[in-house]
Amino acid sequence: MLHAIALALAVVIGTHATVPTPVVELFEPGTISTGRDDAHISFSADGTSAWFLCSSPDFVHWTVVVSHQRDGQWHTPRVAVFSGRYSDADVSIDYGKQRMFFISNRPLHGHAARPDTDIWTMPLDANGPGTPHHVAALSSTGNEWFPTMGADGWLYFGSERHGGHGQSDLWRAHWDGQQFQPPENLGPMINTPGQEIEAFPDPQGRFLIFSAKGRQPSAGAYDLYVTWRCHEHWTPPQQLGAGINTRGWEFGARISPNGRYLYFTSNRNTFDPHHPRYDIAALNRRLHSPGNGLNDIYRVPVEALDLQPPCAKAAADGTDAGSENRLPGQL
Repeated sequence: MLHAIALALAVVIGTHATVPTPVVELFEPGTISTGRDDAHISFSADGTSAWFLCSSPDFVHWTVVVSHQRDGQWHTPRVAVFSGRYSDADVSIDYGKQRMFFISNRPLHGHAARPDTDIWTMPLDANGPGTPHHVAALSSTGNEWFPTMGADGWLYFGSERHGGHGQSDLWRAHWDGQQFQPPENLGPMINTPGQEIEAFPDPQGRFLIFSAKGRQPSAGAYDLYVTWRCHEHWTPPQQLGAGINTRGWEFGARISPNGRYLYFTSNRNTFDPHHPRYDIAALNRRLHSPGNGLNDIYRVPVEALDLQPPCAKAAADGTDAGSENRLPGQL
């Protein structure tokens, strides 16, 4: 998997390749992107199972569903065995392929839902996910979002806990083999007084793709940004290229296990203002189809994105000849 991603994100030193305009496509319309509120997709290591959210239109209640691919076709989703009662969301699988993480407002004791979301984990084997366990070491009185484990043992997540720079910040905590160490804030280069909510770490520790609202430049509400780790420092975040961010929400970014696609969620509205007048039947079809303003799942080829780190570009241009593009073992 790491080899595939490395090939997809390879840096060509000494050349000036033209980066094509990203071609964003709706993912599996009618099966996974349906006209309901579908969001936050994550895949099994072999790419044949996909967990994602079916949410209420006000995005307050979330249910995790799973679809399986057989004979090249994605099949009708069903509610995941661990979901269906409380609000569960933001599924991810660690790079060791042994654990699944998600967030939930499920109670620790009793039957009343919590007022905020916490991080949960469960073992994963050939039979699927096991029993969920609350990750107390990462709990706070605020919401936690989008836990994603990097190959280097760092778990990245968003949190509204005290001690940050804004309403929601990006944090990380290191797994030492037995437990998570205390979370650390990613700092003011990444976090702003606005909302940084979700981060996907590159498996090789070279960059983060994350979603944020309230930082500039911005195309609209939540946008997707990328920041690189160059010479042991985060670079100033930049928006992902044309075709990714819109006036709506873009969030929930993950790169597929084979490294070919960046998947993300968007509530972009694709109504055609030049369409002839709708009759009631056509209007109902349109309102219950993807692109109706609720969340859908999209993807774009990784090779179409300019994910070349600024430090490598400087080296290629000869403006940073005295430095090397050091990639830290641990960020």
